[in-house]
Amino acid sequence: MKLSVIVPVYNEEKTIEEIIKRILKARKNLEIIVVDDASSDKTPKILKKIKSKQITVLLHQKNQGKGAAIRTALAKVSGDIVIIQDADLEYDPSEYERLINPIIKGKAEVVYGSRFTGEHRNLLFWNFVANHLLNLLANILYNTTLSDLETCYKAFKSEVIKSIRWKANRFDFEPEITARILKKHIYIYEMPISYVGRDYTQGKKIGFWDGVTAFWVLIKLRLMD
Repeated sequence: MKLSVIVPVYNEEKTIEEIIKRILKARKNLEIIVVDDASSDKTPKILKKIKSKQITVLLHQKNQGKGAAIRTALAKVSGDIVIIQDADLEYDPSEYERLINPIIKGKAEVVYGSRFTGEHRNLLFWNFVANHLLNLLANILYNTTLSDLETCYKAFKSEVIKSIRWKANRFDFEPEITARILKKHIYIYEMPISYVGRDYTQGKKIGFWDGVTAFWVLIKLRLMD
């Protein structure tokens, strides 16, 4: 099965080259679709220097957010399985095979890599609390048992993610895609992954209001959509 790796990028000049190297080492049969979301640092210049038949680079002229970047990338996806990969080094591409194995074996259509069931560096306390509250809310509203809906590592059968129409342009992509999957009665398979989280001084971007928005998205899609 061919794997398509979507990499949304915004101001990751320190890590973009390394993460692409790690992705290319992870598997032979893959393509990488990088969407630069109007970075204001050296990221676009670095991407211009990367030459590989396996890599497609798309550029946003205006910053739109992670959800919009993933939507842009999907138009170029040709693989059987799609994985989302943040451009930082928090998640390890060497774990792709373990993540997509349930899909290859026909056990699942969607797989989430759970940071809370695998080895990980200590998380920021309030991020930890917010994540667990979000998981609890999602589990109550959608009658499921997710441990990590905000994980970056989400793997999908290509036809599944292409069939979902989401409105979110920014980090609210995470709760919305999860809600829409669960409302389609598609079961999410979870696999433990390792996680090396960074803090805000190292470039972490998600913040307090993203958490508030995520709570609202879960409630709205359950009750109104």
